[in-house]
Amino acid sequence: MEKIPMTAAGYALLENELKHCQQVERPRIIQQISEARTHGDLSENAEYHAAKESQSHNEGRIAELEDKLARAEIIDVSKLSGDTIKFGATVTLIDEDTEEKRVWQIVGEPEADAKSGRISITSPLARALIGKAKGASVEVMTPGGAKAYEVKKVEWR
Repeated sequence: MEKIPMTAAGYALLENELKHCQQVERPRIIQQISEARTHGDLSENAEYHAAKESQSHNEGRIAELEDKLARAEIIDVSKLSGDTIKFGATVTLIDEDTEEKRVWQIVGEPEADAKSGRISITSPLARALIGKAKGASVEVMTPGGAKAYEVKKVEWR
């Protein structure tokens, strides 16, 4: 059983989603199923089939969340330090072509969200950054071609 590294905040997000699926979605779907049953013949009842499908998706998500939480290895980023980039580091990068500044935190897969500046430890960029220090130049193959970045800052938040 392989451990899944994640921050305490990422673990809390998964826990909250699990509670929502169990305590809000599950009863809501059960209510939909019981209402749809009152409408007669189940073989031609679209509402019933849609509710059963929702139930299946919700139960699958609950099982997935329970598995991730059971295998979680919580890493307290606030206790980490150092000059080299590793899990949990918040890294400021400068694109060497466009001079655009980007800030990324390296997190576990379940909590990765590029829109909010969190990239998965397994992403090509994170793998290229691991072990590097401030001032290093990093080249990464992206779907849009090769990109070069300079590491401007390594922080632990």
